[in-house]
Amino acid sequence: MNRKLKNSELDRKTVAEFKEAEKTPLIIILDNIRSLNNIGSVFRTADAFLVKKIYLCGITATPPHKDIQKTALGATETVDWEHVKETIDLVAKLQSENIKILSIEQAENATMLHDFNPESNQTYAVIFGNEVKGVQQDVVSASDSVIEIPQYGSKHSLNISVSTGVVVWDLFCKFKAH
Repeated sequence: MNRKLKNSELDRKTVAEFKEAEKTPLIIILDNIRSLNNIGSVFRTADAFLVKKIYLCGITATPPHKDIQKTALGATETVDWEHVKETIDLVAKLQSENIKILSIEQAENATMLHDFNPESNQTYAVIFGNEVKGVQQDVVSASDSVIEIPQYGSKHSLNISVSTGVVVWDLFCKFKAH
């Protein structure tokens, strides 16, 4: 028999403990995301897996906003974030800091997520694109790699927050295996 845990039994970090915790070597970049609910959901995923930082680029809205807060459930207070006007400028800056850029996109010569193996002691930034247009082509072209989530149904389209959950969980597991 399994008993659901009470909230008081969960090993929840305080905001201060989260800030001090060792982070997963992962940064999330949101490239022109329209949905405030998606943005909030990404914050929650980033909190769950101790992501270093989220960059909100272009038209992507920033906290505080009630529709972000509704799905983030306080994660905007724990996860570091910054707004940057141009995604392509951020990509160049992060690459100059030896951070590998991974666009999450369906593209020629993309590496399937299950085939991607992150290097030890390397920080990665994963870019998720606009709900309709995806990651901007100039950003895809400037990326160190393009990672594709394999999909086997008829739609070949996942919601941005779902894609983030899939990719961050996969990379988190691979980092932990190192």
